[in-house]
Amino acid sequence: MTNAQSSNRPDSSMLAEKPLSGVTVVELGHSVAAPYAGLILADLGARVVKVENPGLGDYARGWGPPFWNGIATAFHALNRGKEGVSVDFRDEAEVGALKDFILAEADAVIQNLRPGILDRFGLTAEALRDRKPGLIWCDIGAFGATGPLAAKPGYDPLAQASTGIMSVTGEGGRPPVRVGVSLIDMGSGMWSVIGLLAGLIARRETGEGRVVSTSLYETGLAWMTVPLAGYAASGEVRKPFGSGTAEIVPYQAFETSDGWLMIAAGNDNLFRKLCEALNLPSLATDPDFATNAARVVNRGRLIPRIAAATVGFSVEALGQRLDEAGVPNAPLLDIAQVAGHPQTQALDMVVKSSSDGIELVGMPLSFDGKRPRARSGAPALGQHNGVLEE
Repeated sequence: MTNAQSSNRPDSSMLAEKPLSGVTVVELGHSVAAPYAGLILADLGARVVKVENPGLGDYARGWGPPFWNGIATAFHALNRGKEGVSVDFRDEAEVGALKDFILAEADAVIQNLRPGILDRFGLTAEALRDRKPGLIWCDIGAFGATGPLAAKPGYDPLAQASTGIMSVTGEGGRPPVRVGVSLIDMGSGMWSVIGLLAGLIARRETGEGRVVSTSLYETGLAWMTVPLAGYAASGEVRKPFGSGTAEIVPYQAFETSDGWLMIAAGNDNLFRKLCEALNLPSLATDPDFATNAARVVNRGRLIPRIAAATVGFSVEALGQRLDEAGVPNAPLLDIAQVAGHPQTQALDMVVKSSSDGIELVGMPLSFDGKRPRARSGAPALGQHNGVLEE
């Protein structure tokens, strides 16, 4: 390595806090999936340039209330740390400037627009990689690139419904329930980032980029890995167990005198400790409950007996008792309790953006004890249009 090459490399402290420093990503996305991918990359130190329509911009700007400085907090949460440009796709000159920027500056493009939209403007993986072979192009689709649903538009709850997630969520005999966060969208963004990072590593050896594809439907199927394996093995169609799970008992929330406590007795030894803590030692030696397989079969008889014991304690008292016994447990907290919890504060996960003061959750990753974090706020619509004119 020459001295010039060495001097251009980021120092180790920068790599610790911003391991993707020097990488430029263009985000042609809206809503959650592509913006969440861009958020991860921005926190990791990449330069992320978000492209929006000059009219309303990303739909998520209006997803409120609540709003912060006139923009939905959802948009702030998903788009901090990015540069923002607006491009009128009806204007050939603006589209040309975007293409030129991608060809000159971008290492990767992430997009989650409806199939066919970008084709009209020559903004496709094939067209751009033909001129820039090292470009990594990441598609986040709805139902996948092939198959009978390939052209169908999709959102997170549609994927939760169609991949079976909602069928194992909630309680039997009650209306369907979706997972309360955008599990599919955010998971698809994460898979896109994993593929993009793998592409960057491979490009070091070959000089070639690649097309990375994922979708909401594929992500939903991946979350259903264990239930689908269970069905393949037994033919059993899993049902929802509320806070519990099909494969482990007891592994659910139990009511106490003043709230709910999640108890996770994930093996036979933990079940024995739980029984001792609840003054129910005979349950641990009962052949109907002594093994997890037996407890799963006899769930309907076991759970009421445990529940009858837990209501005699407060959340705090039972939690302390189980902690002392070595049984994993946690109280069910609401959002305000989570935000103010000492553990949340100790991890420094929630930080104010430097530009607008809104408190936003950071990345659940640390490198050498330092959490990567883009400190600037979400961009105003078209705030950085000048970068396309340089």
